[in-house]
Amino acid sequence: MALTFIKFLTLFLSITIFVSITLPANSASSDLDKRFLQCFSLKYPNSSTAEVVLTKNSTSYESLLQSSIRNLRFLGSSIPKPDIIVAPKEQSHIQVAILCSRLLGMQVRVRSGGHDYEGLSYASDSDDVPFLIIDLINLRSINIDMEEESAWVEAGATLGELYYSIAKASNVHGFPAGSCPSVGVGGHLSGGGFGTIFRKYGLAADRVIDARMVDANGRILMNRTLMGDDLFWAIRGGGGSSFGVITAWKVKLVQVPETVTIFNVPKTLDKDNAVATTNLFLKWQTIADKVPKELFLHSVMSVTNSSYGGKTLQISFTGLYLGTAENLLPLMQNKFSELDLHYVNFTEMSWIQSVLYFAGYSINDHLEVLLLRNQTSQSFKAKSDYVTEAIPKEGLEGLWNMLLEEKNPILILTPYGGRMSEISGTETPFPHRNGSIYGIQYLVYWDSNEETEKHVDWMRRVYEYMRAYVSKGPRAAYLNYRDLDLGINRDNTTYEEAKSWGLKYFKFNFEKLAIIKAQVDPANFFRNQQSIPPFN
Repeated sequence: MALTFIKFLTLFLSITIFVSITLPANSASSDLDKRFLQCFSLKYPNSSTAEVVLTKNSTSYESLLQSSIRNLRFLGSSIPKPDIIVAPKEQSHIQVAILCSRLLGMQVRVRSGGHDYEGLSYASDSDDVPFLIIDLINLRSINIDMEEESAWVEAGATLGELYYSIAKASNVHGFPAGSCPSVGVGGHLSGGGFGTIFRKYGLAADRVIDARMVDANGRILMNRTLMGDDLFWAIRGGGGSSFGVITAWKVKLVQVPETVTIFNVPKTLDKDNAVATTNLFLKWQTIADKVPKELFLHSVMSVTNSSYGGKTLQISFTGLYLGTAENLLPLMQNKFSELDLHYVNFTEMSWIQSVLYFAGYSINDHLEVLLLRNQTSQSFKAKSDYVTEAIPKEGLEGLWNMLLEEKNPILILTPYGGRMSEISGTETPFPHRNGSIYGIQYLVYWDSNEETEKHVDWMRRVYEYMRAYVSKGPRAAYLNYRDLDLGINRDNTTYEEAKSWGLKYFKFNFEKLAIIKAQVDPANFFRNQQSIPPFN
């Protein structure tokens, strides 16, 4: 049961006195876990904390730490590890963890699914400052209310678990979030969150109608009323970990048709096909954001084996239509006849089967595969861009030549328009709305950390090459595709200094986010390499 605020203040004072009397201020780092456990046990003196507080000596410490690390770049021995992992089973565990970490001078990282691209939820950039992870893996309940068409989802749940729960409750409801089922709900929603039906329904964050969180003072804010309008606005796309620990989200579900339709058409740039494939992509750029909002028509670039030997570039045009093949065919013949689609290219299915498809499963797999949290991890580097004017042919050809330099590059090109053009860029902190033709996610994967420098250098060269062809003033980026190359916070980073990266993610919303940060966390307790600094 959550502590009342008065009881919390009493506990705060008692712990402060206890720590100041019994725990030397300059105790060795090796004793930090003992001091934290002493502090934590003041609230829970008669129960074991072993399942909630894990030190480096705990038998399950390593397995829990590694369980949600999706980028192997941050699993090496040179990466500082958390002194403690707190796996709360209730909100009051988070309350006390925040209090004890403040008293002991520890930084806090918050992890739900661990898919953050730069490891900010579980890694630190400094050996000098002790830190702990609040891992929300045990807070994963999902309660569907079909009468209200809503769901309360704890932040440690995954998107796959949410989709599974919705499908079990209804075959005509869904939710507009990402396609990777092992992504944690907490980080996804707090950064915006888009997926295959966002042109129709908007972002995942656009569907948030309430939330619960624990703030930097240890207060449990059970709803948006207690948060206030500004804080509730900030966490829906502004990065929740800058403002507190969000423990649960209430989201509004969407109604989806009983039948949706998918197609996938891969084309290569082999010498016999290069001109035709180039022209297809040039046409795609002119129509993908303008087709009806029921159609999600994205494109993926990757390297594949050439029929002539060696390798070539493949461009796949993949569509999800919220309706039947009978209605999709004339639409595609009218808008994109060059793709030469016929009924044989279409597969009709339910919405939840389309979730399986975009997650890389067979549409005939059991839905339980969406509940699998562990997946194969690799080392990777990612970046993002937004395109506001179609890239000319010569620009594309230069990009394709650079892609052929790599073994495992992927570019995912996501069309905007539809509902995204109808929502104001200030409605939430996510500003990339009207005016964006499509977004680009750049990815490169490799197997050995010895190759890291080579592949990261390639990614940076591609990103620099694309500067001439993407958004400007600022060159925009997507928060959930974190990129520390854009700039990082140092100790006492000011708002002005953080603009180097903040304006790219949030554009005209960055100042408002920093003002709200100053109101709710003026001491900047919740901070990482790219957290919102207080405005001053």
